[in-house]
Amino acid sequence: MGQSDKVRVLFVCIGNACRSPMGEAIARKEATDVIEPSSAGLYPLGMIPEMTRKTLEANGYPTDSIASKGLRGFSPIDADLIVNMSGFELPRGFSGHENVEEWGVADPYGEDHAIYQKILEDIQGRVRELAQRLRESRRTNGE
Repeated sequence: MGQSDKVRVLFVCIGNACRSPMGEAIARKEATDVIEPSSAGLYPLGMIPEMTRKTLEANGYPTDSIASKGLRGFSPIDADLIVNMSGFELPRGFSGHENVEEWGVADPYGEDHAIYQKILEDIQGRVRELAQRLRESRRTNGE
């Protein structure tokens, strides 16, 4: 765990424009007790699309702290857990990380609001489940 006794979770997708920023924003609002979230992309788009922002905001998630950035800005030691939503193998150094979860989440980039909403709800459920596992682990370990 990180120094704050929260699990440092790095959410990864291709462009760090839709899925991983959604994971970061959801975890930042709903799981701050157990997750210290960040996100990155294999090939960062460099901006967050308006549809990502609108979908997050429509569901009550602030977007002021999310930005599209690359995996190169991170080291494997910066994360306790990597959540890979890219559908691709992580680059050397990250692929051998001891804690990687593969989440098969479709990429909504370029789709309509309904698809973005569906993807957000999928990620929301997965983040909530992850947070619950981490809370249970904390209780089991007597923290």
